[in-house]
Order: sequence, then C-alpha cells, then structure tokens
Amino acid sequence: MFILAIETSCDETAAAVVKDGSEILSNIISSQVEFHKKYGGIVPEIASRKHIEVINPIIQEALDTAKVSFKDLDAVAVTHGPGLIGSLIVGLSAAKSIAYALNIPLIGVNHLEAHIYANFLAPGTQHPFPFICLVVSGGHTMLVLVEGHGKYKVIGRTRDDASGEAFDKVARFLGIGYPGGPIIDKMAKEGNPKAVNFTRPMINDGFDFSFSGIKTAVVTHAKRQTIPPTQPQPINDLVASFQQAVVDVLVTKTIRAAKKYKCKNIALAGGVSANSQLRKDMEERGRGEGIGLMIPPLVLCTDNAAMVGARAYYLLKEGKTSDFELPAVASLRL
Repeated sequence: MFILAIETSCDETAAAVVKDGSEILSNIISSQVEFHKKYGGIVPEIASRKHIEVINPIIQEALDTAKVSFKDLDAVAVTHGPGLIGSLIVGLSAAKSIAYALNIPLIGVNHLEAHIYANFLAPGTQHPFPFICLVVSGGHTMLVLVEGHGKYKVIGRTRDDASGEAFDKVARFLGIGYPGGPIIDKMAKEGNPKAVNFTRPMINDGFDFSFSGIKTAVVTHAKRQTIPPTQPQPINDLVASFQQAVVDVLVTKTIRAAKKYKCKNIALAGGVSANSQLRKDMEERGRGEGIGLMIPPLVLCTDNAAMVGARAYYLLKEGKTSDFELPAVASLRL
C-alpha cells in the first residue's frame, strides 16, 4: 500500500511516500530556516508563501525518489492541524487536488499524532501498548498515555511556554541565533550544566509543565552578570545550566508517568526530542528504572511527511478517511 503524505503545518514543506505504514520510500523536506532567521522566529505570511512556491516540486521529488507515479498511489495523507492556518491550507489544498484527480482516499492527520507515529518508522522498533509518549516541540509539551492506535489520554501539558518555545526565546534574548534548540544544544556541550542552579519548575507537582519562569530566570541572570555573546565560556555555562534544568523536568515527569500508569516503555516525539542531552538522560534514567525507550531517528524528530504517512496507514486500515470538506484547524487537539 503506497501513501503519499504531505506536511506543511509550520515552516517545513515536506512530502513522502510510505509503504505499508513502516517503509519510507522517500522523505523530502524543504526548510525555510534561512528565510525566518533574521526575524528570530517564524513569520506566518512568509511561511505560507514559501510553501506555495515549493509544494509541487517537493511532491514530484518525493514520487521520483520513491520510484512511483501518481497512478501507483493508494491514498493521500495530509496534516490538517494544529499549525499555522495559512501553511496548513497550502498542503491541504494540494492533497485534496491530488486525491480528487486520482479518485483515491484523502486522509487527514493530526500533526501531534503524526509525531507520535514517527516512532513506528524506526527500524526494528517494537511498539507494545500502552506506552507514555513525551511530545516536545516549539508549540507543544505534553505527556500522552498511548493505549492503542488512536487511543490517547493526555495526562500532562504545559501551562505556558512549550519547551521548544523556551529554547527559542532564550536564544533570541542572548542573541545567539535561530532556531534556538540546536544552537543551545551545541553550545551546552562546551559549558558546565552545574554552573547556575536554576529552579526546576513544577518538578514535583503532577504532570503539567511550566517553562516561562525558567526563561525569565535566564534573562535575569544574564542581565545581572552582564553576559554578552562575546564571552563564550560564561554564555556556554548559562545555556548548559538552562538546558539541564529543562531536561531534568522533562525526564523526571516522564519516568514518573510511566511508573504510575505501569508502562514498560516510553517514547519521545517532536523537534525537542532531537536534543542530545534529553535523549541521553532519558535513556539512562529509563534503563535504571527498567523502562524501554523509543526515539525516532533525528530526521523524523522534526517536522516531516513520513510520520504523517505512518499514522495515515492505520487510519486507512480502519476505514477512517476524510471528505473534501476537511478543514485546516490551527488549534486542533489530540
């Protein structure tokens, strides 16, 4: 079964061909980072215009790389939310056009579900239900109990900034570049994570998260110490300490959730799951507690279309397809 999948929820234009829900035949991603970098964040109008410019060639490249043609496709899958409304509409319009022209099923996919299903594309990974999934990105931080295909219980979410958002805001304040996550991850390797003892917000309080306070603490500390980007060691120590505080909260709450819900496995999903410190600490803590860890390959952590195709496969098997009235929903919930 060949599914063409399209992802345009934010600032990556992506298309993929996935076979039988697990084999990636192609996974093409066009990034817009260079266009947004000078603004220190994503400009929605620019994002949607860039999607329009490249969506057709990206789809064609996905088909060519997979060595299939439109007539070989069994379905078209597309992210219809959550995300930037203008960006979502571009991908959704393309998917509807292809599905209509070929008279094949259209499958709308929730972007958050797709991130969870990126774990189903990792070679050799087993997916025993139930498991706890930590979804961490620029727009979301949540703990999800995954009890089966399409069966989710959100047990914790951020009350303010998402973890990825906090990384970007700290990086923007310090003037070290965009996107903040990868830059801070790299700089932190040269820093001392114990240099600044930041409070771990809500670490012992349920499963919800809050990262606005630690972001403010970083800003306050930097101003008090007058740390500019031209002083590499102090700023490396600062971002290493900030990153470690965030990671400690994410890891502690995830492990606690797995133990409470008696899950023998946890999974990571979303762009922040590419963070090397998070991956390392989660693996070590999980091993110590006898809990298995599923982590997608790096290319499947950030926004991509292969994960959309993976989720769509199971929806199609259940006969859950979409009609051509499928809307783009900016705030679509899991």
